[in-house]
Amino acid sequence: MTSSTQTAVPSSARAFGLTWLGQVASLIGSGVTHFALGIEIYKRSGSVTQFSLLTFFYLLPMALLSPLAGTLVDRWDRRKVMLLSDLGSGVATLCIFGLLQASNAGMWTLEPWHFYGPIILGALFSAFRWPAFQASTTLMVPKQHLARANGFVELASGVGQLVSPVLAGVLLLKVGLEGIVLMDLATFAFSMVTLLMVRFPKPPVSAEGAAARGSLWKEMGLGWSFIRSRPGLFGLMWTLAMVNVAMGMVMVLITPLILSFTDAATLGRVMSVSGLGMLFGGIAMGVWGGPKRRIQGVLGFVLLAGLPLMLAVLQPRPWLVGLAAALFLFNVPILSSCAQTLWQQKVPPDVQGRVFSLRRMVNLLGAPVASLLAGVLSDAFFEPWMAPGGALANTVGRVVGTGTGRGIALLLASLGVVLVVQAIAAWQNPHIRNLEDELPDAESQPTSAVVPPTAQPAS
Repeated sequence: MTSSTQTAVPSSARAFGLTWLGQVASLIGSGVTHFALGIEIYKRSGSVTQFSLLTFFYLLPMALLSPLAGTLVDRWDRRKVMLLSDLGSGVATLCIFGLLQASNAGMWTLEPWHFYGPIILGALFSAFRWPAFQASTTLMVPKQHLARANGFVELASGVGQLVSPVLAGVLLLKVGLEGIVLMDLATFAFSMVTLLMVRFPKPPVSAEGAAARGSLWKEMGLGWSFIRSRPGLFGLMWTLAMVNVAMGMVMVLITPLILSFTDAATLGRVMSVSGLGMLFGGIAMGVWGGPKRRIQGVLGFVLLAGLPLMLAVLQPRPWLVGLAAALFLFNVPILSSCAQTLWQQKVPPDVQGRVFSLRRMVNLLGAPVASLLAGVLSDAFFEPWMAPGGALANTVGRVVGTGTGRGIALLLASLGVVLVVQAIAAWQNPHIRNLEDELPDAESQPTSAVVPPTAQPAS
């Protein structure tokens, strides 16, 4: 190996570490703002609908823009794309600060819907960040360490989900929503500084990328045609899309299940404990690196994620629901990291923006589907079935009990069965099961050096 190669790979690994650190800070800052803003909207309106629209207006624009964002990510310098994303998201956050200041100055009466515009603006810019980061990770991290790197990425998400609600509750009392927004602006600035300190390798041009060059519409279509022509990737995408819908339903249903037998304070403690599962899952994946056969990691941990959900039908106890949720969430970073590693290994880096954005769009659109299904199935079927005198009261109800929340518990257990069955069914598909053998790796990743520990990402 030449000396230039020896220095290039560690430099790229250092670039990944610095970029990761900036994204962790940005995720936590944005998560705290989003959570605090939701509380503010609910306090001002008292409307669950207006509260839920906050998430709707964040996810839907991001999903719809994803194909275009992925195409531009592949066309442009990905580091500059991430800088632009942070800058635009910072401007959106600054707009929220301006709204709050104008309201405090008595210039107008601030209504909940006033926040939706900045939320949409922030979502449009955020649509560019993760495709650019994930596609660049392939070039910055040696192939044999991609799974570990993806574990750290999932760890960042887990930290954000765990820390954000706790910090939001504390900071709202200490510095208020305006102070939280200013802190979020500081995290965007920190993320931009880390990006200015690094350089991303330029992806080599692949045969697929060269063939798709042309108009913007032609390049946007590459993501779909690339996946559709590879049965293993196509099957994996739709398998995980269905898994995401089931998991989204789980996350929607946990809150009303807990509130059916305890109070909001206990709910907060249970959710914090359950978030530790995702945190530890990310740490485990970062240290372990996952199984060598990535597809086994994906489907195996989908199956394992389904098993704890079956505990929901046992007696309603906060510690039991928290344990089940933590065990469920522990599996999510591992299966997600294994899946992301598969995609990074099988898709040429110069087209990853388009391919990854299509996957992201499919996954993001699953969130409203999950919310709709969770509400309809719970309110129209499972809860009435498990009410005293309901259709299942004298059969299943004799075992798991009847009353408020017991239908939700049964639905959660049913979703656990769905995940187990989905994993087994996907394994029966030879294209999915043999994906790693049928589809050759894209020869693009560095092949040596070790990713530096994230405890010292800048070293």
